[in-house]
Amino acid sequence: MVVGEPRVESPRVADRRPGRRAWAACYKDKGEADVRVAESELVPEPPRLTTSLIETPVGEPNIRGLEAAAEAIRDGEVVAVPSDALYVLVADPFNLNAVAKVFEAKRREASRSLPLLVDSLPMAEKYAVRLPSSFYLLARRFWPGPLAVIVKASSNVPLRVTGNTGRLALRRSASPLASRLVKTLGTPLIATSANVSGRPTCRSGFEVLGTMDGRIRLILDGGVIDGAAATTVDITPVQWRLIKEGAVPRNEIDACLAI
Repeated sequence: MVVGEPRVESPRVADRRPGRRAWAACYKDKGEADVRVAESELVPEPPRLTTSLIETPVGEPNIRGLEAAAEAIRDGEVVAVPSDALYVLVADPFNLNAVAKVFEAKRREASRSLPLLVDSLPMAEKYAVRLPSSFYLLARRFWPGPLAVIVKASSNVPLRVTGNTGRLALRRSASPLASRLVKTLGTPLIATSANVSGRPTCRSGFEVLGTMDGRIRLILDGGVIDGAAATTVDITPVQWRLIKEGAVPRNEIDACLAI
């Protein structure tokens, strides 16, 4: 763990012990054992990332933390930040290496899309097509806030980000830190829950560190985030569907779309 400035690690020395797939042929000749190990089966352990942690207030994020996060994202790295829906992993959706790192860090299935964080309705419209009236009703009622809306993606979004489905979730966060990061970079960001797929979402920077240490480049630690994860609703079918209920309850969505 590193608090503040990133640390410099010494080069990792490859472990020369035989792995599970190593084989040995043993036989005795004149009372001595001859053990031969297939050297070609020895695979060095891959290098791990050095994960840094910077503390920053959520309501008034400090410049140092924002600049460090923006720089890491520009470099194609994955960063964890606090949002209004617990902690999220953010990355550049137009850098396919960064997209691959998100899938790897979360151990997420390649067929599942990655949500995008936007900072305005015009930005959302740029990355979606044929938005129905239900989208605008939901966005005006619940944005900024913990509601992700699944829409049909435009050709501006890499197909890999949509999990090859042509659909993705859009969300506008109420978190000043997340919003300022999007504005600083001038582009939407991947914003998926900070967890290994199928496990609970992390609620603090130190929880993220315990789960993602060595998997991501940087954590902006805004302390413990209370509350629930974001609600996800799919409006691509004729009849909308609730995919995951979170901070926004179903009855409020029903009331909004019944207008």
